[in-house]
This record gives sequence, structure tokens and C-alpha cells, in this order.
Amino acid sequence: MRYKDISLILVLSGALALPGLTASSAWAAQAALPAPASPSGTLKPSAPAQSQYTLDAAVRRALDENFSVRASEANLQAAENWRKSARGSFGPALGTSYGYSHMPNDGAAQMDDEDLYTWRVSLTQDLFSGFATLAAYQRAALQRDSAEASLAKARLDLILTVQQNFFMYLKAGEDVRSATDSYNRLAEQLKITKSFYDVGLRPRLDVLQAEVNVSEAEDTLLRARNMVETQRARLNTLLNIPLEAQPEYVGDLSFIPFMSTLEQCLEQAYQRRPDIIIARKAVSIAEQDKTTAASDFYPTIQGDVTWSTRGNDWTADGSDSRPTNYSEWSVGVTGSMTVFEWGRTYYEVQQTSHLIGKVRAEEADLRQEVTYQVQARLLELDNAAKRIVVARKGLEQAGEAYRVALARYKSQVGTSIDVLDAQARLTAAEVSLTGAQADYLSALAAIFAAIGEENPGLAPGR
Repeated sequence: MRYKDISLILVLSGALALPGLTASSAWAAQAALPAPASPSGTLKPSAPAQSQYTLDAAVRRALDENFSVRASEANLQAAENWRKSARGSFGPALGTSYGYSHMPNDGAAQMDDEDLYTWRVSLTQDLFSGFATLAAYQRAALQRDSAEASLAKARLDLILTVQQNFFMYLKAGEDVRSATDSYNRLAEQLKITKSFYDVGLRPRLDVLQAEVNVSEAEDTLLRARNMVETQRARLNTLLNIPLEAQPEYVGDLSFIPFMSTLEQCLEQAYQRRPDIIIARKAVSIAEQDKTTAASDFYPTIQGDVTWSTRGNDWTADGSDSRPTNYSEWSVGVTGSMTVFEWGRTYYEVQQTSHLIGKVRAEEADLRQEVTYQVQARLLELDNAAKRIVVARKGLEQAGEAYRVALARYKSQVGTSIDVLDAQARLTAAEVSLTGAQADYLSALAAIFAAIGEENPGLAPGR
């Protein structure tokens, strides 16, 4: 089945007509984090928290404030400066030196001690370095590209984490609603049972059983509320929201269609997945390492221009005792080459050749893993969509069964056990539908992460 047909299945089954399931913040559980450090080393305060966050707003704040993304951004800046540093090796190097020496009289002649000041300025340029300079720059540029892909991967990972936790929060809110409805139904059942007991129509055992069921429902409700608090704390942590803020995370678990086929997803994943890009860059970096290692097979040629002057005082502009010209120029070219090193360069080149084979094999293995991940995510999406259809039908049937059982009990035709069983099945059906909807949206978020596409709000249209 084509995955774009998922939306058609749900339209035919009426799943798209589900009412919006909105989760509001009724319980506060905050997680405080220190403010991130700025490049200068001081702490940079986080942006003020909003009162409400939709899925899109929550993801975008996390991308701006989360520490993992900031660390990757700093790594990218470091790689860019490394590239610029390597680029500087192509230009000439300008250097200067200033020296002082004291030459005492040896007693052979009636001469005073002499002080000598020397100032030298030199300009040096590498003319040929066996391609090592070029390889070093290309390696730094590739490392910068790899750092950029690492940043993209950190962003995708964070987006997926926030989205999945956001859906878990919405599901927890719907579980609270379902648990509240279950508690209210059981409390009403207890009231009816007590009324029948008071007039002698029901035994005391039915009342006790109804009270136990109400207590269990209250325990379930408390655990559902605790899950909401836990998920709120997790989201606050991911978004770097301070302790005193109490934002609401609002949204629903309504269906979002996904129209791309498996072939389209794989094609995009191969082109845009950051980890595949990093693997390709690793191959290129290994090739540049081989070029660097092989540069020792070639001679190095260096040109230099030097100007120097001497004198017997700090200005180094000559002295009366030295009638020669005190400043001089020199231009030279120097070539050098290592002829024999007992195979060091040869085996180093062989080592880098094997490393190239290693990273190429790792890239091929990663492509296979990506292929599996994309297929698995699409299968999860398809399965969750089918579960929504089944859960929708089950909820309708469970609701009808509960209404019939309750009516029979009120008419003294059915038993309290029938009502309790029907109520339990109705609650389970509600939880099953909510879980299927949350699983579908989580699988959809995983699909976008698997193909390397940022979609903070899971906007439809693909």
C-alpha cells in the first residue's frame, strides 16, 4: 500500500472527524536550568517564557535556547575559524627580529668595548610544499562542512525529542480527561448502587465493589495527573524555561496526512540526512590526509626576502667605526627534500589508504541503516493509522455497550458487574484511541527526522 493512501483510509472511516483533543496545564512542575554561557564566558540569560506554546513555538524556542544546539553552533564557529586559519598558510609570512650583543675589547688594541644592535625584517613564502598546504586547507574546509552537518543533526534530534515529548504531554492530558470521565462514571454507578441498596434491591457486596472501583479510578487519575507534571517538566527542560514560568502547552492529536512514497523518502534521506553528509565528508577528509602524508615524497621550496641593519646604538643605523653600508637586502630560494626515511612515508600513505577504505565501508553501512530506518518509520506510521481506524470503531462500540449496560442495570435487568465491565472497556477504548493518535504523530515526527527535514510544526502538504 502506498503511504499517501493513509489519509484516504482515515477519511473513509471518519477518523478525520474526531474532535480536537486539547491539553491544558492544570498542574505545574518546573525544571530550572542555568543560563547558557556566551562566547566571552559570561552567562547569557534565556529569552522570557511565553504563557502558551504550540508545537511549532515550542520547537522553535528549543532550537534557540537548548544547550545541545548551542554547543553544536560553537563547534561550527570553531571549525570555521580553523578553516580561516588554514587559509592563512597560502600567504607570505612577515617577521621581524631585533637583537643586541656586546663585544668586549680583547686587549690587543687600544679600542673601547663595542655594542652591536641588529634589526632584521623578513618576508617568507612557501612556493611548493608537496600539496600539504592545499590538503590542509581542504581538510579544514571539509571539517567545517562536517561541523555544519553536525549542527543540522543536533537540530533534527532536538526537534524530534521536543515533538515526541509534546505529543506525550498531550496524550497525558487526554489520559487525565479519560480518567476523570471514568471516575465520574464510577462515582455515579456507586451512587446508583447505594440507592438500590438502601431500598433493599442490591446486596452490600455490590456497594463495596463499587467503592473499590471508585478508589481504583481515583488512583488512576492521580497517576495520570502525575504523568502530565512529568511531561511538563521534561518540556520545560528542553525549552530552557525558568522555574518561575508556568507556560501552557496547547495542541491536539488530530490527524496530519503524509503523502510521500517510500522512494521519495529514501531519495531525500540520501541527499539531506546530516549523518550521511558527515560520512561523505569523512571520506573526503581521509583522502586529504592521504595527500598530506604523500607530500613528503616531494621537495619543499621556499622563497624569502630579508632586509637588515646594524649599529652601535638602539637605532641600529650604523657607527663611525664601521665604514661599510649598514643595511643590506637579500633574496633567496631554498629547496629541501628528504630522500630516505626507512619507509616511514610509504607506510603512512598505506595507512591512510586503508583508512579511506574503512570510512567508505562505514558510509555504505550507514546508507543501509538509513534505508531500514525510513522503511521502519513508514511502517510504524501505516500501522498507527490503521490502529486509529480500529480504535475509533472500538470506542463507538464500547460507548454503546456501556450505555446499554447502564440502562439494563437501572431497569434491574442487568448486573453491576456488566456495567463495571462495560465501563472498563470504554475507558480502555478511549486510552487506546488516544495512544494510537499520539503514536501516529510521533511516527510522523520520526519520518521527518529520518529524511533529514526540519518541520517544527509538522505542517501537512507533503
